[in-house]
Amino acid sequence: MPYVFVNGVNLHYWQVGEGPDLVMLHGLGGNLAVWHFAIAARLRPLYRITTYDLRGHGRSDMPATGYTTRNMAHDLCALMDALQIEQAHLLGHSFGADTVLHFALLYPERVRRSVVIDAMLPVMLRTYKRDDWEGWAYWAQMLEKIAGVKVPREKWQDIPYMLKHSLEVPVLFGPFRGRPRNKAPITQLLTGTTIVQDFDAVDEMTLENLARITTPTLLLYEKNSPFLETHQILCDRLPNAASALLSDSELRHFSPLEQPELIVAHTRAFLQQDGAVSQVGTSNR
Repeated sequence: MPYVFVNGVNLHYWQVGEGPDLVMLHGLGGNLAVWHFAIAARLRPLYRITTYDLRGHGRSDMPATGYTTRNMAHDLCALMDALQIEQAHLLGHSFGADTVLHFALLYPERVRRSVVIDAMLPVMLRTYKRDDWEGWAYWAQMLEKIAGVKVPREKWQDIPYMLKHSLEVPVLFGPFRGRPRNKAPITQLLTGTTIVQDFDAVDEMTLENLARITTPTLLLYEKNSPFLETHQILCDRLPNAASALLSDSELRHFSPLEQPELIVAHTRAFLQQDGAVSQVGTSNR
C-alpha cells in the first residue's frame, strides 16, 4: 500500500485513473474508502484521482497533535508536493470540505476548482452550539433509532459523549453493512489526540477571510442538511461560488454515500466548465 512521509506523518493514499488531477478528502472519522464505493469509479475515466487518509484516520499515522484545518491543509500541500501534483481540482466532504476551503485560502495557486460537500467551518461552531440548533435533536434521534442509544437532553451538546455513543451505530454502507463498527481507532483518535480541541481552531479561516477565497467553488448541500446556515454564509461571502441543493437524505450529512450519482453529475459538470463562476446559482435535483 502506498504511503508518503510528510510533516512527520505517514499518509496512506491511492491513485486511480488518468487525466487532470482531482484530490478527494474524506470527513472526520472516515477514510479514503468513502470515495471508492461509487464516486471514484465514475470519475476515473476523466481524472487522475488521488484519495488519502487524513492524519489520524484509516491507515495513516495518528500523531498526538496537528488536527486543525490549517494542519490538514499543510498536509495536503506536502502530499501534493511529494506526488508531484502542481495543481489539482479538490473535492472534500464535511471536515475534508473545511480543509479544502482552508487550503484554497492558503494555497490559491495550487487549486483549479473546488467541490465542497456539506462543509461546517470551525468559525461557525458557536452558531451550532446554541441550544436550539436542529442538529442536536437530529443526532440524538438517529442514535436512538439506529443504535438504540437514548441520549439525555443535557448531553446533546457534549460532543465527546455524542461521538463516543455514535460508535454504537453499525456500519451503514459498503460490504460490511450491518456489522459492528471497529471502535478502537476512533476511540484512540478522540481520547489520545487533540482532535476534539483542534476542531474548534479557526486560525485564518475567519468569516472576513472567506472573501479572499477566489477559487471557483461548487457548494453541495442536501436540502435538509443541518449545516444550511454555513451554506448561506458561503454563498454570501465566497466571490466565485456556485451552489446546488441536493435531495433530502435520510442521514442528512452523508450524500457521498447516499447520493453518489448526484455528486458525480454535479462534479463533472462543474469541473468541466471553463473560466470563473459568475454568480451563485441554486439547482434543486
